[in-house]
Amino acid sequence: MSSPFPTTMRTISITSPGGPEVMQIGHSILPEPKSDEVLIRVAAAGVNRPDIQQRKGAYPPPPGASPILGLEAAGEVVARGNNVTRYNIGDQVTALCNGGGYAEYVAVPATQCLPWPHGFTAIQAAALPENYFTVWANVFDMGHLQPSETLLVHGGTSGIGITAIQFAIAQGSKVFATAGAAEKCAVIERLGGTPINYRTQNFADFIAEATVNHGVDMVLDMVGAPYTAQNLASLAPGGRLVQIAFMAGAVAQNLNLLPIMLKRLTITGSTMRPRTAAEKAAIAQSLLTIIWPQLEAGLYAPIIHATFPLAEAARAHTLMESSAHIGKIILTLE
Repeated sequence: MSSPFPTTMRTISITSPGGPEVMQIGHSILPEPKSDEVLIRVAAAGVNRPDIQQRKGAYPPPPGASPILGLEAAGEVVARGNNVTRYNIGDQVTALCNGGGYAEYVAVPATQCLPWPHGFTAIQAAALPENYFTVWANVFDMGHLQPSETLLVHGGTSGIGITAIQFAIAQGSKVFATAGAAEKCAVIERLGGTPINYRTQNFADFIAEATVNHGVDMVLDMVGAPYTAQNLASLAPGGRLVQIAFMAGAVAQNLNLLPIMLKRLTITGSTMRPRTAAEKAAIAQSLLTIIWPQLEAGLYAPIIHATFPLAEAARAHTLMESSAHIGKIILTLE
């Protein structure tokens, strides 16, 4: 009996590390799901900053992961490994991929999949995993943000920033968030946060005034070295600096460590891709239990800035690198 699937699939291939133009439509052998994996026919895939780093040759996939770009995808389960019991053929899922999302099919551990929230489209579902897993793991699992606490988010209108604001506001935390344009600050305000325009205001001075020199309980930062000293200054006693990226550099020069000791601060952070399957499964379960009911109740939803067909992935990367977007950029395959 013939296979119900093609033997090859369309993917985005990279001719050599470089700019967006190195991404072209190519073809690859269809992945075969391992015993703990499902095979998803991809309807939409999210675009993320790590994809850009991988395209440039600066973020190689971990051992055993697909070399194809793409860390999140949504679609239909079309096959499953022998040990998978949770999902059935035909189920609609969104998945945190170890790689391979920029393709017509992707194989993903079943424990890294979640059902589409009720009423969501493929585009909305594809916008969830990378941001939601990252924010939950860093702000809540590691950072232990409490409803009574205050959070400062840098990059407030990025996918990560919007997600962090939404999660924190939903649980009752107060949120400040930085952005570099009036339009972006207006979005932060609509989400319930207090915006800080970093082009016209020093965020550490703003926080000092707004909190009467007390500071915030947590800072979620993706900028890196240039912000480190001001982040430490902005933290309240016992505060936590959570570092999830270093877009402006990883090495902070001439950093005064004394505030860490005097205010008993904690500096932590993580990356998602190298985490174990068990760690990712635990995060998925927390999201399903706590966050998915909030999505299905309509408390919030991802903000989609733009969609592009798979063949126009270069345009999607160009937009992301411009930082002109608000929210998520999605590739579509339907």
